[in-house]
Amino acid sequence: MSNTWMSRLAVSELSTYRWTFEEDVLRYKEHGFSAVGVWRPKLADCGEAKGCELLLEQGLKVSSLNWIGGFTGNDGRSYKDAMHDALDAVDVAAQIGADCLVVLAGGRSGHTRNHAKRTLRKALVELSEAAQAVGIQLAVEPMHVGCAQEFTFLTSIPDTLDVIAGIGRSNCGVVFDCYHMAQDQNAMHWLPSIVPFIRLVQLGDAKTAPMGEQNRCLLGHGRIPLMEIVQTVEECGYQGFYEVELQGEEMEHFEYTEMLTKSFETACSYQRTR
Repeated sequence: MSNTWMSRLAVSELSTYRWTFEEDVLRYKEHGFSAVGVWRPKLADCGEAKGCELLLEQGLKVSSLNWIGGFTGNDGRSYKDAMHDALDAVDVAAQIGADCLVVLAGGRSGHTRNHAKRTLRKALVELSEAAQAVGIQLAVEPMHVGCAQEFTFLTSIPDTLDVIAGIGRSNCGVVFDCYHMAQDQNAMHWLPSIVPFIRLVQLGDAKTAPMGEQNRCLLGHGRIPLMEIVQTVEECGYQGFYEVELQGEEMEHFEYTEMLTKSFETACSYQRTR
């Protein structure tokens, strides 16, 4: 495993839902993390200019900006409104120096699967051009079928890659969220083949597969082979960020500071094991 992977360790702001953007930046830095996965509502509450200044002041990088999407209309917005919001987010991602911008397609919302895919491809063609102009990577995220309905119709890596293949742009890839995609017992067999398409690895563990809502557990306390995943993607040349994302009923028993400490210690143990 690369000696530098720990310098690419981030935390998603969804993990510390009740903290403000300012608290997240300061506390993540205190706990040894080098980057933050920015959640757009928190940044908006802080103010984009103030948020940029704070990130620069603390020397914290941005692993991702989360999220854009809903192009299928499942959240009540029109396609035009979803695209307007997404294009605004591309500019924000460039402003804060985000490594990638996460895309959640939206649920099927009564559409056929093929129509939903065509709608997503149409959006990604325009967005990838705008993103490329400002140096931003798009990362399309599939989710486990047990909790995806509200967020995306994409529930597997092959389906996601099929959509991306129709775009034909190198700045369009995928999010590999261990919590969602490594529930598949065969994941370690096909993981090396998709590493060139991965723009963000999210570290999440689980004791059981999701059924309705996500319920993540502390890293190393579930059944997801996180250490093997990190070792595999590193050996296959992945150079992006690893973003800790912890949320759900299981995590409500922990103080945020304890969660951050334990997450960093677990990641350090992967480095020592190698």
